Amino acid sequence: MIDLYYWPTPNGHKITMFLEEAGLEYRIVPVNIRAGDQFKPDFLAISPNNRMPAITDYVPEDLGEPISLFESGAILLYLAEKTGQFLPTAIRERKAVLEWLFWQVGGLGPMAGQNHHFNMYAPEKIAYAIERYMKETNRLYGVLDKRLDGRDYIAGDEYTIADMASYPWIVPHEMQGQTLDDFPNLKAWFERVKERPGTIRAYARGEEFRNQPMTEDARKVLFGQTAAGPAKG
Repeated sequence: MIDLYYWPTPNGHKITMFLEEAGLEYRIVPVNIRAGDQFKPDFLAISPNNRMPAITDYVPEDLGEPISLFESGAILLYLAEKTGQFLPTAIRERKAVLEWLFWQVGGLGPMAGQNHHFNMYAPEKIAYAIERYMKETNRLYGVLDKRLDGRDYIAGDEYTIADMASYPWIVPHEMQGQTLDDFPNLKAWFERVKERPGTIRAYARGEEFRNQPMTEDARKVLFGQTAAGPAKG
């Protein structure tokens, strides 16, 4: 059994996509990031960066004490190695998956996240910031589109954790000011992943947690964090 500390964000969806594809038994532990659940001591003991997702695996490969992990990329790699799925063992194929996994966690995710923030959530519209992150998101879409030329999936012919990592960050493409028709290889890949039963099941798991209002208090929790914790008052 795996406990998944989760909220339906792109990083949260990465992990439900893997768990559904692999058929692992898991339980969702909601972490309402707009209510500040990520700052609760029990969660911080698992995820010291006060970010979800995180997991606790009660049956690790060594059959020892439960293992907890934070950071979505690390979780995907751990689960792939635990199950022997969605990560090739051959050195060249494996290195391609890891390259594109880290490309997502170091580039696509952070840049698209800033795009979301300045377009949707910032209390004032800053034209330079909006344009900066929309253009960088566009550039990264172009990188991925070129990579997918002649390939069904990011690392080659097989579906891997590289695809699971990137797909949720392409789902909100309209919010990011991007048009998939401008990226035909990416669009074909996106539809291919979208239609997988594991993807459909993963996104269905998040539906009950959606549509939480963005109140002023929620905004302060999400965007007013310092080393001392979320903004008060």
